[in-house]
Amino acid sequence: MRCILFLLVAIIPFFVPDSLFALQKPSPSPAAGTLDIAQRIKEVPIDDRESFIKWRMAHSKETRSFLEKRWDRFDSARLWKDLTRPDVFKALLLAPRENFCNPEDRERAYNYTVLSLRYGVTISHPHIVAKMTNALDLSPDKNVLEIGTGSGYQAAVLAELTDRVYTIEIIEPLAGETDRLFTKLSADYPEYKNIKRKNADGYFGWEEYAPFDRIIVTCAIDHIPPPLLSQLAFNGIMVIPVGPPTGQTLLKVTKTLNPESKKIEIKREDLYKGGKVLFVPFTREDA
Repeated sequence: MRCILFLLVAIIPFFVPDSLFALQKPSPSPAAGTLDIAQRIKEVPIDDRESFIKWRMAHSKETRSFLEKRWDRFDSARLWKDLTRPDVFKALLLAPRENFCNPEDRERAYNYTVLSLRYGVTISHPHIVAKMTNALDLSPDKNVLEIGTGSGYQAAVLAELTDRVYTIEIIEPLAGETDRLFTKLSADYPEYKNIKRKNADGYFGWEEYAPFDRIIVTCAIDHIPPPLLSQLAFNGIMVIPVGPPTGQTLLKVTKTLNPESKKIEIKREDLYKGGKVLFVPFTREDA
C-alpha cells in the first residue's frame, strides 16, 4: 500500500502568541508598474495558436519555432488540467524557457522532461511549473517569494503576473550567473527588472520584505521550514514539495487567522492527490 505523507486536506489550528502578530505587518504597497502588469497580461491573445504567435512575433524578437513549441506544450498542460487559469497560461506563453536552459538544451526546452543545469540543479518539468504557478493564485496586487532561483525560469514566469517578485538562490556561482542573465534579458523583457535577487540560505526566507502573500519552494525538504511559514501572510499560499529524496508530496499550504480566538489554521492540500514528484534537495548553508 502506498504511503501518503499527508492527508489530502488537513487543517491544524494552534494558538498564536501576540509576538507573531507583530510580524504580520501589511505587505508593501504595489509598485508603480502593477497596473502595467495587469494590462499587459490582458493583451495576450489566447483564442488560438496562430493569433498568439503572430502577436508575439510583432511584439518581441522571438522566433516562430520556439513560439509554436511553447504554445503546444502549455496548451497540453491545459488539456491535462495542470493549468486552469488563463492568466497563468498567458504568463507561461510570455516567458522564454529556451533562454533559461543550457545552450545545448534550447531545442528541448519545451519537451515533456526536466532539464539539467550546472551545480547539480535542474529546470522543473514544464507541467510542474504550470501546476505550481497555477496553485499560487497569484495576481498583480500580491508579492511572492521563491526559494531556489536556479536558472531563473520560474521567477521569469512569476514576473509576468506581479511586479513584486523576490527570489533566493543559495549556490553562489549559480546566483551570479542568473543575476547576469536577468540583467541581459531585461533589455527585451523589462519586467525582469522587478525581480529582486539574493544569494542566501532560503530556509530563513527574506524577513526584510515579509510578509509574503505567496511563497513557492522549488527544492525538496522533509518539512515546512518554520521561518517560511512565519513569513507567509495571513490568507497566504505556499506551494512546496515535502518528503524524502525518493519522492515528495507537492503541497499547497494555506495560512488563515481567526482574529477572535487568535488561532492560525494551516491547511495542507496534496496537489497530485497521492502522486509523487521528484525535486532536487533543499540545500542548506550548514549542510
